[in-house]
Amino acid sequence: MLGSLLLAGSRVPLVRRAVSGVPLTRTVVDRFVAGETPQDAVEAVRRLTGAGLTVSIDHLGEETRDAGAAADTARAYTTLLGALRELDLGDRAEVSVKLSAVGQALGADGDAIALENARRICEAARAAGADVTLDMEDHTTVDSTLGVLRALRGDFPRTGVALQAYLFRSEADCRDLAHEGSRVRLVKGAYAEPASVAHRDRAEVDKAYVRCLRILMAGGGYPMVATHDDRLISITELLADRFGRSRGDYEYQMLYGIRTDKQQSLTGAGHTVRVYVPYGDDWYGYFMRRLAERPANVAFFLRALGGK
Repeated sequence: MLGSLLLAGSRVPLVRRAVSGVPLTRTVVDRFVAGETPQDAVEAVRRLTGAGLTVSIDHLGEETRDAGAAADTARAYTTLLGALRELDLGDRAEVSVKLSAVGQALGADGDAIALENARRICEAARAAGADVTLDMEDHTTVDSTLGVLRALRGDFPRTGVALQAYLFRSEADCRDLAHEGSRVRLVKGAYAEPASVAHRDRAEVDKAYVRCLRILMAGGGYPMVATHDDRLISITELLADRFGRSRGDYEYQMLYGIRTDKQQSLTGAGHTVRVYVPYGDDWYGYFMRRLAERPANVAFFLRALGGK
């Protein structure tokens, strides 16, 4: 219930102003967001990769309603990728892109604008030796996002995509995408979706995640298992063993600032662990979804507000 309220509040301007206006909010945001500038992001990348982790960097922002702002977001990514090229990290670094931030939400021409901007980002990523993964947003954008993915993969076959296990359709989408060369990030889902399209019960979401995970592990693609849940990590290991996958045939993904101890322990055991590193000043929507996902995050926020 609390998670649903937080997700609903993330779209209410009055709530946004109230949360953003609390001075100590920024202290809490710093736990989940690497900073506001490309330099902040690069510094976080240096630190994480120096500790043996890999990264996926997200320039924060979504639902852009202006073509100029969408182009600015694409330029922010190409600038960041230029800096990553200097670090020579190759596929140890990738970027994650929300298509709504690069034009998807711009009416009838939205898909074409998003595709054009995403192509620019993919070209810069190729020059840096890096990959691009398309984030998935609410259920109304899934078909559009998968259409852009298909178009991009014609020239950039390593382009990845996130699928949200709580959507009823995702098992079928996993089957469609579990083929050779396909990179798929599996997440539970972090948007307030109606019961007509998504599981709402936490236990049902977990079951759906396992079903999707089994499909991806049995397929020919490269699963990117985005979870902080110890039980799901154990199930991942069982499925990897069942389907003959080595530790280089899949990876774990975790959020910046969450379960850093687990990130290190998995890396120490020889797994690839990719940390999702968000940066930028448009942090509000991302921050609210992180609060909604785990009660512990809400408690952390409230303790900070109380000065404890």
